[in-house]
Amino acid sequence: MAYSKPARTATRRIRIRRTRVAGLLGVIAAIATALGFRLQASSSPRAAPTTTVLRSDQRGLRIERRLRSEHPRRLGAAEGAVPDGVTVFDDEYPAVANLDPALLGALRRAATDAVGDGVEFYVDSGWRSPEYQERLLEEAISKYGTEEEAARWVASPKTSAHVSGGAVDIGHSDATAWLSEHGAAYGLCQIYGNEPWHYELRPEAVDRGCPPMYADPTRDPRIRR
Repeated sequence: MAYSKPARTATRRIRIRRTRVAGLLGVIAAIATALGFRLQASSSPRAAPTTTVLRSDQRGLRIERRLRSEHPRRLGAAEGAVPDGVTVFDDEYPAVANLDPALLGALRRAATDAVGDGVEFYVDSGWRSPEYQERLLEEAISKYGTEEEAARWVASPKTSAHVSGGAVDIGHSDATAWLSEHGAAYGLCQIYGNEPWHYELRPEAVDRGCPPMYADPTRDPRIRR
Protein backbone atom coordinates (compact mmCIF):
# COMPACT_ATOMS: atom_id res chain seq x y z
CA MET A 1 0.00 0.00 0.00
CA ALA A 2 1.34 3.47 -0.86
CA TYR A 3 1.26 6.26 1.73
CA SER A 4 0.49 9.84 0.93
CA LYS A 5 3.02 12.59 1.67
CA PRO A 6 1.04 14.07 4.61
CA ALA A 7 0.82 10.63 6.19
CA ARG A 8 4.61 10.09 5.84
CA THR A 9 5.29 13.53 7.34
CA ALA A 10 3.05 12.84 10.35
CA THR A 11 4.75 9.49 10.91
CA ARG A 12 8.18 11.13 10.83
CA ARG A 13 7.10 13.72 13.40
CA ILE A 14 5.80 11.01 15.75
CA ARG A 15 9.12 9.16 15.49
CA ILE A 16 11.08 12.32 16.21
CA ARG A 17 8.95 13.02 19.29
CA ARG A 18 9.39 9.47 20.55
CA THR A 19 13.14 9.74 20.09
CA ARG A 20 13.27 13.02 22.03
CA VAL A 21 11.12 11.61 24.84
CA ALA A 22 13.28 8.51 25.09
CA GLY A 23 16.42 10.65 25.20
CA LEU A 24 14.94 12.90 27.87
CA LEU A 25 13.96 9.89 29.98
CA GLY A 26 17.49 8.54 29.66
CA VAL A 27 18.98 11.83 30.88
CA ILE A 28 16.57 11.92 33.85
CA ALA A 29 17.46 8.31 34.76
CA ALA A 30 21.19 9.09 34.63
CA ILE A 31 20.77 12.14 36.86
CA ALA A 32 18.67 10.16 39.34
CA THR A 33 21.27 7.38 39.46
CA ALA A 34 24.09 9.86 40.05
CA LEU A 35 22.18 11.61 42.82
CA GLY A 36 21.31 8.32 44.43
CA PHE A 37 24.94 7.22 44.43
CA ARG A 38 26.04 10.55 45.88
CA LEU A 39 23.50 10.31 48.68
CA GLN A 40 24.51 6.75 49.42
CA ALA A 41 28.19 7.64 49.50
CA SER A 42 27.61 10.60 51.79
CA SER A 43 25.76 8.37 54.25
CA SER A 44 28.44 5.65 54.27
CA PRO A 45 30.42 5.40 57.53
CA ARG A 46 33.67 5.37 55.58
CA ALA A 47 32.84 8.70 53.98
CA ALA A 48 31.77 10.34 57.19
CA PRO A 49 34.04 13.19 58.27
CA THR A 50 36.17 12.75 61.36
CA THR A 51 34.57 14.29 64.41
CA THR A 52 36.91 16.23 66.66
CA VAL A 53 36.02 16.27 70.34
CA LEU A 54 37.96 18.33 72.86
CA ARG A 55 39.30 16.33 75.80
CA SER A 56 38.43 19.01 78.29
CA ASP A 57 37.03 16.57 80.85
CA GLN A 58 36.21 12.93 81.46
CA ARG A 59 32.85 13.26 79.71
CA GLY A 60 34.57 14.54 76.58
CA LEU A 61 37.04 11.65 76.70
CA ARG A 62 34.19 9.13 76.95
CA ILE A 63 32.41 10.74 73.99
CA GLU A 64 35.56 10.66 71.87
CA ARG A 65 36.17 7.01 72.69
CA ARG A 66 32.57 6.16 71.85
CA LEU A 67 32.81 7.94 68.49
CA ARG A 68 36.03 6.15 67.61
CA SER A 69 34.59 2.76 68.58
CA GLU A 70 31.58 3.24 66.27
CA HIS A 71 33.81 3.06 63.18
CA PRO A 72 36.93 1.16 64.33
CA ARG A 73 39.77 0.38 61.98
CA ARG A 74 40.49 -3.31 61.82
CA LEU A 75 43.69 -4.17 63.69
CA GLY A 76 45.88 -7.06 62.63
CA ALA A 77 49.06 -8.91 63.50
CA ALA A 78 51.18 -5.78 63.04
CA GLU A 79 49.41 -4.23 66.04
CA GLY A 80 49.74 -7.36 68.19
CA ALA A 81 46.64 -9.39 67.36
CA VAL A 82 47.22 -13.16 67.29
CA PRO A 83 45.16 -16.00 65.78
CA ASP A 84 44.50 -19.21 67.66
CA GLY A 85 47.37 -21.64 67.92
CA VAL A 86 50.30 -19.21 68.21
CA THR A 87 53.00 -20.48 70.58
CA VAL A 88 55.91 -18.80 72.35
CA PHE A 89 58.19 -20.03 69.54
CA ASP A 90 56.33 -18.30 66.67
CA ASP A 91 58.61 -15.36 65.90
CA GLU A 92 56.70 -14.33 62.78
CA TYR A 93 54.06 -12.67 64.96
CA PRO A 94 54.99 -9.27 66.47
CA ALA A 95 53.00 -10.20 69.59
CA VAL A 96 55.74 -12.78 70.26
CA ALA A 97 58.78 -11.26 68.57
CA ASN A 98 58.35 -7.87 70.29
CA LEU A 99 58.25 -9.28 73.80
CA ASP A 100 61.12 -8.33 76.09
CA PRO A 101 63.96 -10.72 75.18
CA ALA A 102 64.50 -11.83 78.77
CA LEU A 103 60.80 -12.59 79.21
CA LEU A 104 60.66 -14.46 75.92
CA GLY A 105 63.74 -16.48 76.81
CA ALA A 106 62.25 -17.51 80.16
CA LEU A 107 58.97 -18.46 78.48
CA ARG A 108 60.75 -20.65 75.95
CA ARG A 109 62.82 -22.42 78.58
CA ALA A 110 59.69 -23.11 80.60
CA ALA A 111 57.73 -24.18 77.51
CA THR A 112 60.51 -26.59 76.50
CA ASP A 113 60.41 -28.25 79.93
CA ALA A 114 56.61 -28.28 80.02
CA VAL A 115 56.50 -30.41 76.86
CA GLY A 116 57.73 -33.31 78.97
CA ASP A 117 54.49 -33.04 80.96
CA GLY A 118 52.39 -32.89 77.80
CA VAL A 119 51.78 -29.13 78.14
CA GLU A 120 52.15 -26.53 75.37
CA PHE A 121 52.28 -22.77 75.89
CA TYR A 122 50.00 -20.76 73.61
CA VAL A 123 50.11 -16.98 73.40
CA ASP A 124 46.63 -15.48 73.72
CA SER A 125 48.16 -12.00 73.78
CA GLY A 126 51.68 -10.65 74.09
CA TRP A 127 53.12 -7.37 72.89
CA ARG A 128 50.46 -4.86 71.79
CA SER A 129 50.66 -1.54 70.00
CA PRO A 130 49.32 1.51 71.87
CA GLU A 131 46.46 1.67 69.35
CA TYR A 132 45.51 -1.94 70.03
CA GLN A 133 45.67 -1.37 73.79
CA GLU A 134 43.44 1.68 73.46
CA ARG A 135 40.94 -0.36 71.45
CA LEU A 136 40.85 -3.03 74.18
CA LEU A 137 40.30 -0.34 76.80
CA GLU A 138 37.41 1.16 74.84
CA GLU A 139 35.83 -2.28 74.49
CA ALA A 140 36.24 -2.93 78.21
CA ILE A 141 34.56 0.38 79.07
CA SER A 142 31.67 -0.56 76.79
CA LYS A 143 31.45 -4.02 78.35
CA TYR A 144 31.74 -3.07 82.03
CA GLY A 145 29.98 0.27 81.88
CA THR A 146 32.55 2.50 83.61
CA GLU A 147 36.23 3.33 83.25
CA GLU A 148 36.79 2.38 86.87
CA GLU A 149 35.46 -1.15 86.40
CA ALA A 150 37.21 -1.56 83.06
CA ALA A 151 40.52 -0.63 84.71
CA ARG A 152 40.32 -3.86 86.74
CA TRP A 153 40.94 -5.75 83.50
CA VAL A 154 42.61 -3.45 80.97
CA ALA A 155 45.30 -0.84 81.54
CA SER A 156 45.81 2.30 79.50
CA PRO A 157 48.40 2.34 76.70
CA LYS A 158 50.69 4.45 78.90
CA THR A 159 50.75 1.98 81.79
CA SER A 160 50.18 -1.42 80.17
CA ALA A 161 53.01 -3.94 80.46
CA HIS A 162 51.79 -5.45 77.20
CA VAL A 163 52.63 -2.25 75.29
CA SER A 164 56.17 -2.27 76.68
CA GLY A 165 56.56 -5.96 75.83
CA GLY A 166 56.80 -6.98 79.46
CA ALA A 167 53.69 -9.15 79.78
CA VAL A 168 52.13 -12.16 78.12
CA ASP A 169 48.74 -13.84 78.41
CA ILE A 170 49.22 -17.60 78.32
CA GLY A 171 46.69 -20.25 77.30
CA HIS A 172 45.33 -22.81 77.87
CA SER A 173 44.32 -23.70 81.42
CA ASP A 174 46.80 -26.60 81.60
CA ALA A 175 49.63 -24.19 80.75
CA THR A 176 48.62 -21.63 83.39
CA ALA A 177 48.25 -24.45 85.93
CA TRP A 178 51.76 -25.63 85.06
CA LEU A 179 53.15 -22.12 85.41
CA SER A 180 51.43 -21.54 88.73
CA GLU A 181 53.37 -24.53 90.05
CA HIS A 182 56.69 -24.23 88.23
CA GLY A 183 56.85 -20.68 86.85
CA ALA A 184 58.84 -19.17 89.71
CA ALA A 185 61.81 -21.40 88.85
CA TYR A 186 62.02 -19.50 85.55
CA GLY A 187 61.23 -16.09 87.02
CA LEU A 188 57.71 -16.20 85.56
CA CYS A 189 55.04 -14.91 87.92
CA GLN A 190 51.31 -14.35 87.88
CA ILE A 191 50.85 -10.69 88.77
CA TYR A 192 47.10 -10.24 89.28
CA GLY A 193 44.76 -12.49 91.23
CA ASN A 194 41.91 -11.94 88.76
CA GLU A 195 44.07 -12.78 85.71
CA PRO A 196 45.55 -16.29 85.99
CA TRP A 197 46.76 -16.03 82.38
CA HIS A 198 48.83 -12.82 82.80
CA TYR A 199 52.54 -13.47 83.42
CA GLU A 200 55.51 -11.18 83.75
CA LEU A 201 59.20 -11.73 84.42
CA ARG A 202 60.45 -11.38 88.00
CA PRO A 203 64.07 -12.64 87.96
CA GLU A 204 64.35 -12.58 91.76
CA ALA A 205 61.59 -15.18 91.93
CA VAL A 206 64.12 -17.87 90.96
CA ASP A 207 65.65 -17.58 94.45
CA ARG A 208 62.87 -15.97 96.50
CA GLY A 209 59.66 -17.14 94.89
CA CYS A 210 57.08 -14.92 93.25
CA PRO A 211 55.93 -11.81 95.15
CA PRO A 212 52.35 -11.54 96.46
CA MET A 213 49.84 -10.89 93.70
CA TYR A 214 47.77 -7.74 93.39
CA ALA A 215 44.04 -8.34 93.51
CA ASP A 216 43.70 -6.65 90.11
CA PRO A 217 45.55 -4.03 88.03
CA THR A 218 43.99 -1.11 89.93
CA ARG A 219 46.07 -2.16 92.98
CA ASP A 220 49.31 -2.14 91.01
CA PRO A 221 51.29 1.06 91.74
CA ARG A 222 52.61 1.03 88.15
CA ILE A 223 49.04 1.32 86.85
CA ARG A 224 48.06 4.08 89.30
CA ARG A 225 50.82 6.43 88.15
